[in-house]
Amino acid sequence: MYIVTNRTVDESKHSESEAFGSKPIEGPNELRLAEVSRRGDRWHVDVLPDQITPEMAKSVGLNPDNTYPASAYVARKLIEKGGHGPGSRESGKNLLLFVHGFNNDMTDVLDRAERLEENYDVEVIVFSWPANGGGLRGVLSYKSDKRDALASVGAFNRVLEKLEVLVSEFHARYVMELEVRAEKRFKDNAAAWDSYFAKEVQKHCPFTVNMMLHSMGNYLYKHLLKSSVYNGDRLLFDNIVMVAADTNNENHAEWVDRIQYRNRLYITLNENDGALKASRLKMGEQQKARLGHYLRRLDSRVATYMDFTGQPHVGDAHAYFEETPLRNRKVLDFFTAALNGKVAEKRTRFDPSRNIHLL
Repeated sequence: MYIVTNRTVDESKHSESEAFGSKPIEGPNELRLAEVSRRGDRWHVDVLPDQITPEMAKSVGLNPDNTYPASAYVARKLIEKGGHGPGSRESGKNLLLFVHGFNNDMTDVLDRAERLEENYDVEVIVFSWPANGGGLRGVLSYKSDKRDALASVGAFNRVLEKLEVLVSEFHARYVMELEVRAEKRFKDNAAAWDSYFAKEVQKHCPFTVNMMLHSMGNYLYKHLLKSSVYNGDRLLFDNIVMVAADTNNENHAEWVDRIQYRNRLYITLNENDGALKASRLKMGEQQKARLGHYLRRLDSRVATYMDFTGQPHVGDAHAYFEETPLRNRKVLDFFTAALNGKVAEKRTRFDPSRNIHLL
């Protein structure tokens, strides 16, 4: 899988605990990319150079005589995994950008991303911000991560900008392939060419691009949406899934309603979420109700709210998209659909009095 990060990195190290630091990179919104693979029970990390080598360029079909940033290499690799390009697989996977939450070191992040790939058959790219409290614990760790989240807003915006370029390349390649097919079939019939091309383009893109934000990752997203650097017209994702959001419920519609998406914006809630209940006390005084566990004032005009409260195997889980909660088929089916860009609330019951879907 691929990691994009604003953590400090050490290119000479190959374990996740040594290659990635716990502090933001110095410099305005700088990002680094890394290629990560599982080797037995360990992770192997290759921090990619800012400019890729000629050998790397050649391996993904780029001209080795030219210079390219690491993002060009990763884009080509992801295009192949999506089912396109010279080294592509017959059946591609949908792409998921995963933004993790509070108090996650890189081993936690990679293990969770791997579970997302295995459980939902998606290709995960991770945005990892310095969310492990700088070695602190408890209230100090929580405050430290909140500061790092705010410091990571510009970097996260750059991630979305780069992903926008990647999605554009995905689309351009798909359109080019359709044009070649149309030319082979209808090169002497312009009307049939146009009709075939229009129908194929409208059917679907070859894969969907989705984003999942967990816990304090939603706090980071909130502050990006409210910042002056955010481009509100950016339409990147088919689905956006905001899970167990550790940010204020109060007035959340003011920033949630700015979010652009193609299919659905899901906000998931668990009233019994133990981590969110605890987070209300972590600042030394009671915080306001958290968006991910408060079943009132659900007043966004664009979000689809999903209630996981009281579901078998969910309990007080904060990460109810993995492990024990997935014994509940309704939970598994929801996240499988949502993280693959599909409509996920079809089999739920809607409660209009609270504006929420019940699993």
